[in-house]
Amino acid sequence: MKKTIIQAGMLAVLLSAGMALAADFKVGVVDTERVLRESAPAMKAESKIEKEFSGRDQEIKKLMKQVKDLQVVLDKEDGKLSDIDHRNKERELTAMNLDLQRMQREFREDLNLRKNEELAVVLEQANKAIQAIAETEKFDLILQEAVYRNPKIDITDMVIKHLADNKTDSTNIKTESKISK
Repeated sequence: MKKTIIQAGMLAVLLSAGMALAADFKVGVVDTERVLRESAPAMKAESKIEKEFSGRDQEIKKLMKQVKDLQVVLDKEDGKLSDIDHRNKERELTAMNLDLQRMQREFREDLNLRKNEELAVVLEQANKAIQAIAETEKFDLILQEAVYRNPKIDITDMVIKHLADNKTDSTNIKTESKISK
């Protein structure tokens, strides 16, 4: 009996200590996907990639138009062309289609690679911003993704604002990442 009373007393002390610690525990959650979509560095990276790949995109669109025009010529003049001319046009169309598919595949691969490179830089900046916010706001724990997050502990807006306000830090991070490569 005495042992049970002592155990109950210890349990009460531990529970009250746990409650006291929990009251001081500050948690935040960040929606990383939103940061990678809406933050200033992410939008800057997106526009940089668009500029970088616009020439190749135009080249692909031009080739697509040529393929379409050649297909129209083949369809219009189906009976008018000699067999040799018709086969030559079909071969030309097949070769153009293969080139187009190759160009599109390479374009997608290169685009995805560049996006991943740029998003890695943005993610590095976001992580530094989260660490800075955690230190200044005295957070005990910040999670970067959760199945559910209460809007009261969501600090995504703070991270996006910090990234927008600290433009000098983002250039330093890019320089550091280029040096480390």
